[in-house]
Amino acid sequence: MKKYITILFVFLMLPFIAISQEEGVSQENDSIPKKVKEKLERAAFESTLIIDNVTNVVLSKKAMEVQMQHRFGTFNSDKNDMAGMWGLSNIRIALAYGIHERVTIGFGTTKDGRYQDFNLKGAILRQTRSNKMPISLSYYGNWAVDARPKENFAHTEDRWSFFNQLIVTRRFTPEFSASGTLSLSHYNVVENTMRNDMVAFSLGGRYKISPNTAIMIDYSQPLTEFLKDNPHPGLSFGVEFGTSAHAFQLFVTNYHGIVPQDNYMFNSNDFFNGDIMLGFNITRLYNF
Repeated sequence: MKKYITILFVFLMLPFIAISQEEGVSQENDSIPKKVKEKLERAAFESTLIIDNVTNVVLSKKAMEVQMQHRFGTFNSDKNDMAGMWGLSNIRIALAYGIHERVTIGFGTTKDGRYQDFNLKGAILRQTRSNKMPISLSYYGNWAVDARPKENFAHTEDRWSFFNQLIVTRRFTPEFSASGTLSLSHYNVVENTMRNDMVAFSLGGRYKISPNTAIMIDYSQPLTEFLKDNPHPGLSFGVEFGTSAHAFQLFVTNYHGIVPQDNYMFNSNDFFNGDIMLGFNITRLYNF
């Protein structure tokens, strides 16, 4: 009889023993710091473009962005072309697609030079809200083919140019974001007075003056010197209107080129000499 009473007592005490053990484990777990997942900072820019340069923005997986970039003729033309709007223009139409949340690929075609550019952008570091990672670091690169008639080239590879760029970006406040870049442009064939490679940097900023409107500035500085006729730096400023899927940028610039290596290597327009023109960028985002 005593044996059965003992067994019954043990079974009655088991729930209390289990509860006591769980509380002990819980207290031990509470003493171990839990790893908190870092939240990413909101995007510093509305689209993949900041006037004449690209931003650090990569598209979400399976998202597609349609890009249209337009540059009118220069203001100081001696022709009757209504401040360049009736003059020689340059246009680029492109598509970008997110194949991964950190990788965007794209293709574009440009009027001047008949450039066909294949490009890739990757997010290396991403700014976090806690500032544990205070900046975003991205890579952008392209391979462009000059598609003018073959009599312009001795060899097929003479058509090729390449562009590589590192982009550092920070969203300082909900209103203000800035970026800086370091780039290397390469043309397989150039004039004897030039160099095949051009090192350059750029600085850009965006300040929101309302929920959907921002003012922007973009400056690009070539660093490599040629024997003569060094390219002029690029200076642009304007305004951006954005929605959840659209971004429209209207600006003044001295860059008539649109493919970046074309501007860094060949820009002959001096902003402070009046060689400026109107331009606009339109982007439309689609999520699938």
